[in-house]
Amino acid sequence: MTAPALWRSVLYVPGDKPKAVEKARGLEADAVILDLEDAVAPEAKAQARENVRLALRAGGWRVPVLVRVNGLGTEHEHADREMALLSGAAGLVLPKTEDARAVAALSLGLPLWAMIETPAGVLNAAAIAAVPGVAGLLVGANDLARVLRTEAHPERWPLLHALSAVVLAARAAGKVPLDAVFNDITDTDSFARECAQGRMLGFAGKTVIHPGQIAGANAAYGVTEEQAAEARALLDAWETARAEGKSVATHRGALVEQMHADDARDNLTLWAQQTQPKSTS
Repeated sequence: MTAPALWRSVLYVPGDKPKAVEKARGLEADAVILDLEDAVAPEAKAQARENVRLALRAGGWRVPVLVRVNGLGTEHEHADREMALLSGAAGLVLPKTEDARAVAALSLGLPLWAMIETPAGVLNAAAIAAVPGVAGLLVGANDLARVLRTEAHPERWPLLHALSAVVLAARAAGKVPLDAVFNDITDTDSFARECAQGRMLGFAGKTVIHPGQIAGANAAYGVTEEQAAEARALLDAWETARAEGKSVATHRGALVEQMHADDARDNLTLWAQQTQPKSTS
């Protein structure tokens, strides 16, 4: 089994704002998405592309840096992809992904992150996630809600089916599911509640749009000291039982099997990753 990686918080940064791009180097997000698509006005896209190219070539990033390119069929798609490929991006974020065959046809040799933000994308999420080279699925809830004509709800009731469908598709294919952004950067309580809901649904982390949201996402999707200590205690009980030739163990009155031990090891791996200083590359 491959150890899970940290994707607790993934920060979108508009490519046409070089100061924000530079600031992102020192933030505690687990990954950064330099955005050339929705966050950038049409007349600013060429300059944004150059800004992103310079930022990638300069290096100094402590976390994976993805580039959200303009979508298939747009006038900027080829230039965006070429720049990202030649400049050392850690992956490409593909907006409004709907067709697994179109994704497979790209064959770029770079990890692809498919945004699921249309009804067709949700219905085809399993096929998209199964494409070799796709690293994960990201929910684009704003566009999805608009197309579905749903009403806003604090618990996201109208979108729960779609959210779960994305998680199921990604997990079935062994890929990373990332939850959608939360728009109100001043409402920290609702943001925390949505992070907790996303983790409960099975997402690996949350995409965020403001540095102030990073700590909340890291906390919601991270492992606490208490959880790490509990994982160690469970593993001690499991390993003692296995040393005695037992196939199962008990810990705090609960049955412990191999899957519980695997979960505990995953938690300890995440704990170790989140407590290690990030190195600059």
